[in-house]
Amino acid sequence: MPLQAIVFDCDGVILDSVPVKTRAFARLAEPYGLEARDRFVMYHSLHGGVSRYRKFEWFFREVLGREISPEESREWGERFAAYALDEVRRCALIPGIEETLERWHARLPLYVCSGAPDAEVRLVLEERGLSGYFRGIHGSPPAKAELLARIVREARLDPADVLMVGDAATDRNAAEEVGTQFYGIGPEWRGASFPWGLDAAGLSGWIGERVDNA
Repeated sequence: MPLQAIVFDCDGVILDSVPVKTRAFARLAEPYGLEARDRFVMYHSLHGGVSRYRKFEWFFREVLGREISPEESREWGERFAAYALDEVRRCALIPGIEETLERWHARLPLYVCSGAPDAEVRLVLEERGLSGYFRGIHGSPPAKAELLARIVREARLDPADVLMVGDAATDRNAAEEVGTQFYGIGPEWRGASFPWGLDAAGLSGWIGERVDNA
């Protein structure tokens, strides 16, 4: 059957915001030394799409050797937002994504499924004038796979008729767990067996082949 809905990650798929957030994670960890900073940045890079609060928990447990307190988690979340949010509000869009949203939002229900906090992703997309493209905007918690499953369930769709567009293994794993199709954005997918592009420049045409020619 043709595609019935499209679900987009946000950072790295809609907004070119991954470098901004990487710098914010590095800045949080720098007071603990260069090795701690580099370990945190590496963990973040390998776990794109995972809630920042889970990353904070990992850093405290694996690098500092103790559990993070609720007060520390809240403080780190506030500092992270202060470091990153202004830049995210101004960063470029991923090439090709605006064309994709403009072409398909009136023909298919579009959704956002992000690892960023729910209120934050809604705020940023609203401020960027992008929220009107989407039937629903969803951020963490819960985890990406649970969010994707909720979107599919509430839309009453067969997962096989839904496309997940993501830039990280978390997105790909969520698509596999829920049973949706997947389109990868970014060079890390080079050589993959599923469709992908360096950016979203080819995404609208790929969707069209599966909607207009169905």
